[in-house]
Amino acid sequence: MYRNILRECVNEAKKSSCDRSRCGAIIIDLDDNIIGRGYNSPAANEAHRCEKNKSDYNIKVTDKTCCIHAEQRAILEAVKNKKILGSTLYFIRLDNEGKPKPSTKPYCTICSKLALEVGIEYFALFHDLLKPRLYKTQEYNNISFEYE
Repeated sequence: MYRNILRECVNEAKKSSCDRSRCGAIIIDLDDNIIGRGYNSPAANEAHRCEKNKSDYNIKVTDKTCCIHAEQRAILEAVKNKKILGSTLYFIRLDNEGKPKPSTKPYCTICSKLALEVGIEYFALFHDLLKPRLYKTQEYNNISFEYE
């Protein structure tokens, strides 16, 4: 089961137009259906590619990417399906060769807050590429706020 989920996350990440980081996410409902898919790219799928470095942004900018996050796109799609309560969001990042790489610990409070707000129950990261670690979304959010 997790191999299929990982494959779906990788397929989404391959759609990314970001030069710095290629990420993919899917959301699975309680009936094991994919209800949301997402990849990171500029808002409204703008034609340009992301080229800014984190240091290029003003100090007041808290999200130092030019992209809508993969998780955000997947959540927006899932909300349209109205079956998001109790679902699980799976996330993966690709390396420079387009292969999945193990996740770091939770750190994105933007995505964790959005997931909490819409009722996603679990946030899953592939620290081990064979089986993801499931975090209760509140736990993911708490860890993200502690990230340095």
